[in-house]
Amino acid sequence: MEFVILYEDKNLLVIDKPPGIVVFPENKTKESTLIDLLLKKFVFLKNVGRIPRYGIVHRLDKDTSGILLVAKNNKTLKFLQKQFKERKIIKKYIALVIGDIKETKGWIKTLIGRSKKNWKKQKVYLSFEPDSKGKREAETYYKVLKKFKNYSLLEISPITGRKHQIRVHLSYISHPIAGDKIYSFKNQKDPKGLKRQFLHASYLKIKLPDGKIKELRSKLPDDLKDILKKIKVQNEN
Repeated sequence: MEFVILYEDKNLLVIDKPPGIVVFPENKTKESTLIDLLLKKFVFLKNVGRIPRYGIVHRLDKDTSGILLVAKNNKTLKFLQKQFKERKIIKKYIALVIGDIKETKGWIKTLIGRSKKNWKKQKVYLSFEPDSKGKREAETYYKVLKKFKNYSLLEISPITGRKHQIRVHLSYISHPIAGDKIYSFKNQKDPKGLKRQFLHASYLKIKLPDGKIKELRSKLPDDLKDILKKIKVQNEN
């Protein structure tokens, strides 16, 4: 599998991650991962970070495409991880969700933790619930970009970075991401031809080790563009 390099300097590599590939192995992952490909092409990454992540600064789900940061040295890795931890990095995603979102923008703030019923899933917990102890705070902001018949196109800005956060939060407000196999609703009607979840990491704003501010952008992939062309705008005759 090939991948596009969006930006590169002596400290940082920015990948436009294709969908359908796991970033790094977790639990019982046996398939080839993105870090396997990166280690073949950039052998020096074996000296960065720890197994299995090496220089990968953050993660994207298997079927999510878009911007992924890879540090070329340990100093840069710690520098960028600190920005994520302190919530200084601005992240934006594009998502197509099921249904008509009435509000033009919204804010979702809950606790998130692993589901007791299914270890592969994350779950929203509310602070007053008995099982909420130890669960982590999660915040997601969204705004509506365009409305289609039966769908809404959103720009999403996660403030925190919990596992599956965007997918869990949108399902929680009854607008799951189109094509999501884990957090979809029963009998959910996805756009015809959509073969993965419609979620793309489109924008990142970070500070580089030299102090400069860098804005990174990734265009919506062709497979997702094609879906938007096929579905009708809400008020279209």
